[in-house]
Amino acid sequence: MTTLAENPIDLTATAAGLTPWRSLALGKVGPACVKVLRMDGLPLVEERHDTTEALLVLDGRLELLVAGRPLTVNAGELHLVPAGTAHAVRPGSSGTLVIVEVEEDGS
Repeated sequence: MTTLAENPIDLTATAAGLTPWRSLALGKVGPACVKVLRMDGLPLVEERHDTTEALLVLDGRLELLVAGRPLTVNAGELHLVPAGTAHAVRPGSSGTLVIVEVEEDGS
């Protein structure tokens, strides 16, 4: 895992330099990995994880489909996706997203 050496990290500037939907691991907190990414309006396919995933929108908005229900997470809001819950990104998501997740085997 590549991590940034600077501290504090300018999350918005870091995300601005990323390819959309390609996360950058910033570091680990215990078993959890903290990542940042840039959203670009395009949807992503459904996925589920063995552990709870934290999604923090710094700017913009995240449009989700969680367990079949639409959900909007706005700037400054945090959504916790429970372990095992199916979720997908709907069209219209844009901005900067921080993800905190426990990496699964094989990742």
